[in-house]
Amino acid sequence: MDIVDLREFYASRLGHTSRRLISARLKPRLGALGGATVMGLGYAVPYLEDCAGDARQRMAMMMARQGVIQWPADGPVQSALVDECDLPLLESTVDLALVVHGLELTEAPGEMLKEIWRVLAPQGRLLLVVPNRRGLWARFDTSPFGYGQPFSRPQLAGFLREAQFSAVSWTQALFLPPSDNGMFISSAAAFEGVGSRLMPAVSGVIIVEAVKQVYAISGGKRARRVSPRLKPQLAALPARRDRHNP
Repeated sequence: MDIVDLREFYASRLGHTSRRLISARLKPRLGALGGATVMGLGYAVPYLEDCAGDARQRMAMMMARQGVIQWPADGPVQSALVDECDLPLLESTVDLALVVHGLELTEAPGEMLKEIWRVLAPQGRLLLVVPNRRGLWARFDTSPFGYGQPFSRPQLAGFLREAQFSAVSWTQALFLPPSDNGMFISSAAAFEGVGSRLMPAVSGVIIVEAVKQVYAISGGKRARRVSPRLKPQLAALPARRDRHNP
């Protein structure tokens, strides 16, 4: 999916509904962001607008394979076209990374997570929104969540652990069918309530919050070179016989 497809989806009725349902799950986890630097990666613009308006600085990093748009429409540009495995940021400069339409669309999810780890500050937070392998949305191409590689919760946990993240919370969203049908759209809240209680494993997307782990490395003391007290002794050679005096 390129940037045009993503924009068109979020301009549709199903896109508006998806945005509202996902934002409702993200807001409680984002909390107050005053003074924070927030990076959106993938196509996170709708959720940066909905959930990170109070951040000190917002950046929309868009993956090269998707394309880029100017964002925001007014004021200084805060969007950029990037390689998701080589972000144009210094180490430890981001407080919160929000990844939507990103991890499932990269060819190297492990490397992407390691690069996010690099630019996050110690104890910085990562919020991932990815299509659920067991959900209905991953099976249809009526939304961006039907493209790329969907994930199961164990798969995500493994990728996060390998990239030195610690998952702290899991939640789900999008229990309505991925259809623009008016009846489904109008009943979205009911689908969400019933699905989250009775069928959480078949949600359309998985949302995980993780924290960057920084492990202390003990310097220790340099081992001293100790000379052995006992030196190996050469074996005594037998006395040389005189051939004339046996």
